Amino acid sequence: MRFSQIAALAAACSWLMLSGCATPTKLAFAKDTTTPPKSNEPIFLMTATLRNSYRTSHQLRLLIVNVDRAGATDRAGRLNFTIDDGAKSETDTADGGNSYYLSMKLEPESYVMVGFLAQNRSFPTVTTYFVPLHSDLTVTGPGVFYLGHVEATLRERTGNEFKAGPTVPLIDQAVGGASGGTYDIEISDQWDTDKPKFLAKFPALNGVSVTKTVLPPFDRAKAQDWWEKH
Repeated sequence: MRFSQIAALAAACSWLMLSGCATPTKLAFAKDTTTPPKSNEPIFLMTATLRNSYRTSHQLRLLIVNVDRAGATDRAGRLNFTIDDGAKSETDTADGGNSYYLSMKLEPESYVMVGFLAQNRSFPTVTTYFVPLHSDLTVTGPGVFYLGHVEATLRERTGNEFKAGPTVPLIDQAVGGASGGTYDIEISDQWDTDKPKFLAKFPALNGVSVTKTVLPPFDRAKAQDWWEKH
């Protein structure tokens, strides 16, 4: 592994974990896409499209969905849902972005959906990105819930807007647009179009009732404040 790759991963870890690495966690249907969820399990579905309109040859590949238990201070309180082949859309979007179908099993508790860790490997550079969400989520009981669709478009930043990723390693992060870019992020209800795709990818959901619990709109001021403090 090149030094810049190691530096990029180290920067990503410090960017997201702050006081220790998180617990790697598989998506709900990573191992079994056909067995229906158990009646006592809370499972949350969401879709995400990540697009780089600033450095179009460096599109983001989602690696991790970072979810923290409320007030988390250690590894046990931080969950890294790792992206598997089943979560990736069969085809990229027409304009170069990448789409993902996510399923997360969470115990009843209060959480913060911190954001997405993504990466682009375009030889000889490796760029690491962080897409902020900072969305509160309270899990009260079992069921299957739809959190909505996240549309994150990386564009050139102006002024002191939060950066699209860590600053170092300097060359890799600049070339891929992480240090010179920021995001426009929209969270919306796309269940009508997401539902048939989820059912096709994860037959386990066929016949299962899904409740819509769409996350609130992206709070740019909150993301800006978090970035300035970290």
